[in-house]
Amino acid sequence: MQRYFINESSDNQLAIISGEDAHHITKVMRMRVGDEIIVVHNGEATISRILDFTEDGVHVEKTDNVMPSPELPIKVTIACGLPKGDKLDLIVQKSTELGMYALLPFEAERSIVKWDGKKGKKKQERLQKIAKEAAEQSHRTHIPTIEEPVSFSQLLKKVPEFDAVFLADEEDAKQLERTRFADQLKKVYDYKSILVIFGPEGGISRKEATALQGLGCQCISLGPRILRAETAPLYVLSAISYEFE
Repeated sequence: MQRYFINESSDNQLAIISGEDAHHITKVMRMRVGDEIIVVHNGEATISRILDFTEDGVHVEKTDNVMPSPELPIKVTIACGLPKGDKLDLIVQKSTELGMYALLPFEAERSIVKWDGKKGKKKQERLQKIAKEAAEQSHRTHIPTIEEPVSFSQLLKKVPEFDAVFLADEEDAKQLERTRFADQLKKVYDYKSILVIFGPEGGISRKEATALQGLGCQCISLGPRILRAETAPLYVLSAISYEFE
């Protein structure tokens, strides 16, 4: 059954799906009055029935059949140093499928890519669209928020907003005695939000690691192998899902 997110406030059991989603329902799926879809509004997925097609969009009526939530029990925000090429596209898509709550890109010391202020807004919108499509595909009830990239100093200011903050540090992975991520996860069962920070290609710098640790950020190892910038977030989200779900 097709799933569509709506932002507009609904009138009791009635709602209108507009824009690209309305076009998808009418022109791509060729649905008719009486067909059922899943409508997601304010984090709740409800089986709904199509009532009418108008210029405003597709009018639907919600039923009492509410779908169970597939969301992780803890809100996980991924902060990643800006990577090269289209790696951010992959991170957004796959991290959404794995339960990411939000993505916070930042300009790390070793980031080769610099965010273009003029083109940045369009790129952010494109990434948000990727997140929406991935959320629909994976039957999420929340579309991850793709934040505008921040500087490292701005990232430091956001650290206190989370119940726990982890830094995936490749230097820790090189040690004989590594800080096991599984052990750290067992300490955050009662937390509501965590931030996991990843460096770009080349990793996080020692200066950045020291600054983060000074704010209480805990370094973690993702095993003895060094993972690519686009692989590490997926590893972390998979580990969190395994531990919590």
